[in-house]
This record gives sequence, structure tokens and C-alpha cells, in this order.
Amino acid sequence: MNRIFSIVIAGAIILWLASSAVFVVDQRQSAIVFALGEVKKVINEPGLHFKLPPPFQNIMYVDKRIQTLDTPDADRFITAEKKNVLVDSFVKWRIVDPRLFFVSFGADERRTQDRLSQIVKAALNEEITKRTVREVISGERSKVMNAIQRKVENEAKQIGVEIIDVRLRRVDYVDQISVSVFERMKSERVRVANELRSTGAAESEKIRADADRQRVVILAEAYREAEKTRGQGEAKATQIYGEAFGQNPEFYKFYRSLEAYRASFKSRSDVMVVDPNSEFFKYFKSTGSK
Repeated sequence: MNRIFSIVIAGAIILWLASSAVFVVDQRQSAIVFALGEVKKVINEPGLHFKLPPPFQNIMYVDKRIQTLDTPDADRFITAEKKNVLVDSFVKWRIVDPRLFFVSFGADERRTQDRLSQIVKAALNEEITKRTVREVISGERSKVMNAIQRKVENEAKQIGVEIIDVRLRRVDYVDQISVSVFERMKSERVRVANELRSTGAAESEKIRADADRQRVVILAEAYREAEKTRGQGEAKATQIYGEAFGQNPEFYKFYRSLEAYRASFKSRSDVMVVDPNSEFFKYFKSTGSK
């Protein structure tokens, strides 16, 4: 009975030793193998691996996925023109050297984030202090992000971390200068609007003057053409009259006298004081020629 019990105990110990000597590395992790508190090796390949049972060797897993460092509050920085701006940023990073990372922080994620926050803040301060508010907000924002990422990458390599991306999520004025900035923007918009309005008025006057000039020219040309046509018509009428009445001059005189009578006696109330023997009443006396 004692022998069976001993065999069971021995089997359990062997099973425990065998199970403690086998470990699995997930594809999302790296494994650090320690031998009596010293880093023995780093395993990055996923799968089944073997080690000595504790206390000879121990395992620590390190997450190698991309992580996000997101600042809870925006930080205040001073630009080259001595104005305060609030900058809200985030960083994408991952562990690429587990050995160096462990030596630097002991795999403490909180200490890692604090150190990365300090690195990012220092890089932001260095870049923003060299630029104006306009350059930081819009003009050179991409240049600022690229410069910050280069600086952060160089610092992060020394702690076994790779920087994937650095982004400025929000760059804004502090409350003390927001009002003055808005007023300046408003004044600038008013100035541009007045300039456009004056330019439009000038263009309107120019177009109106050109239209008036064209109107005068068109009317003058039309009047000239009308007078020319009228003159040609009167000349043609005179020619026709001359040809028609030239065949009988006495009839022409008689016709003209009838037209004069018609024009003179339009109304019964018309009164004329004329000598009855005057040439005007020639055809009232006789219809014959003299």
C-alpha cells in the first residue's frame, strides 16, 4: 500500500514537473524567460515551448499588440509669439524589445505610459515654442506632427518601444485669448467683405457706364441710319413728284394750291384776313390757266 502511494506521489510530482516545464506563447504576446531572477531569453514566436521548472526558470508575458496612449486632459503650451494653446494628442505604440522594456520599467505598464507622456510632452513643447499659433493650428500642423513623431521615436527606442503614430487631436486657444482671436477674425472678415463690396460697386459702375455708352452709340447709329433712310426716301419722293408733275406744270400748281386750301381751312372757326385778289385765291376765281 505504501508502495502504491509512493508511486502516485512520484507520478504527481513528475506530472507537475512536466506541466511546469511546458508553456504556450500566444501570437499577441512575447515571453521573457528568467533564470533565478535574470533574463535568460526572449521568445517572440508563438507556439509550445519548454523551460526548466520553477524555481529554476520562470516566465513573464509581455503584450506586443499596438496600444494607445491617450492623454485625459489637454496640455498647455506657449507658442513663439508667447500665446497659450491647448493641445490634445494621442500616441500609438507597441513593445518591440521586451528585454530592454523589462530592464527599463520592469514590465510596469503604468510607468511606461508615464514615461511616454513625458517624452511626448517634451517633444510638443520643443516644436510648438518654435512656431506661431497659426502655424501650429493650420499652417504647419503636419510638419509639427512629423517632427514630434521623429523625436518621440528616438526616445522610445531607448526603452524598447516603437512609436507607430503621433497625432494632434485638438489644438485650441485658452479661454483668455479666445475672445480676442474671434474679434480679430471677425474684423478680418468684415474687412474682406467691405473690400469685396467696394470692388463689386466699382465693377457695377463700370458695367453701367459701358452699357450707357453702348446705348448712346446704338441710338446715334440708329438715328443716323434713320435720317439717311428718310433722306433717301424724301429724295426719291421728290424725284417721283418731279417726274409726275413735270409732265403738266399747271396741274402741279393747281394740286399744290388745293393742298394749301386744305391746310388753311381745317375748321369752320378759322379766320383769315387776305386780299381776295391775291395770288392765293387764284383758283377760286377761274379754273383755266393764265
